[in-house]
Amino acid sequence: MWKIESQRYDQLVWQCKEENKLKSELLDKMNISVRMLCSIKKEKSVTVNGKYVPMHTMVCGTDIIKIELPHESNEYEAQQMGIEVLYEDFDLLVVEKPFGMVVHPTRNHLENTMLNALKYYFDENGIKSKVRFVNRLDRDTSGILIVAKNAYAHSVLTKDTSMWEMHKKYIAVVEGKLDESGTIRLPIIKSEDGIRRMVDENGQECVTHYRTIKSNERASFVELELETGRTHQIRVHMSAIGHPIFGDELYGGNMDFIERQALHCIELGFYSPRLEKEIRVKTKLHDDITELLMKLGLN
Repeated sequence: MWKIESQRYDQLVWQCKEENKLKSELLDKMNISVRMLCSIKKEKSVTVNGKYVPMHTMVCGTDIIKIELPHESNEYEAQQMGIEVLYEDFDLLVVEKPFGMVVHPTRNHLENTMLNALKYYFDENGIKSKVRFVNRLDRDTSGILIVAKNAYAHSVLTKDTSMWEMHKKYIAVVEGKLDESGTIRLPIIKSEDGIRRMVDENGQECVTHYRTIKSNERASFVELELETGRTHQIRVHMSAIGHPIFGDELYGGNMDFIERQALHCIELGFYSPRLEKEIRVKTKLHDDITELLMKLGLN
């Protein structure tokens, strides 16, 4: 079990419960990835009761395993941009992403990204680690972003297993009157231009569940939950069923009332690796979406 009082972002401390091989304890109990295990062996960064021992060593119920995670440098520029922190523990940082901001630097956006802002936050708080995003949001989608403070947490939360399944809830304002609820199951593939996505029978399976909060003949205010998390999934699905998101120019949305797609990640549920419990983080609607609802008579 995790020794909570001894945990740091750069140190994992585990108390064994029963006799086991050290290697098995790391892989099966602590959920250390094979890749990290290789690094630990190479760097000799794991100790049992304060001493380095080989991986075949047997450990027992009173033994304390400690892993020192290496400090890392980040080549991106730190920029003070005033991020809003929604939740934080020794593994994770959950923040609010405003619309209009790219998550990760690209060739065309080397500065003023979420990564630049988070690099500043890491530096100011003595977190000597790379910024690792657990989820992503499009530039003009606002809402909740999860950042791992170390390679261990990122590995655990991005494993393809139901134990670490992330629950994502979005809200959107779409054109037209939508049914009360429904599920969209349409495969999505990348288009030839590499920017847009489109529905295609040869694409990846994509499932979106929706529930209409309020609607009229002009528009619907909807809550959406993702069963899969493909790029542009909600935007493509809503456009494909004839209800594009307001402000989503790329997928045919009406641009008269809002300057960006009216899509917001309002709630995330995720597993905290060392606290060993689910954390749910919620945020509020942004003002521009609230104003859109008023304009459309959905407030």
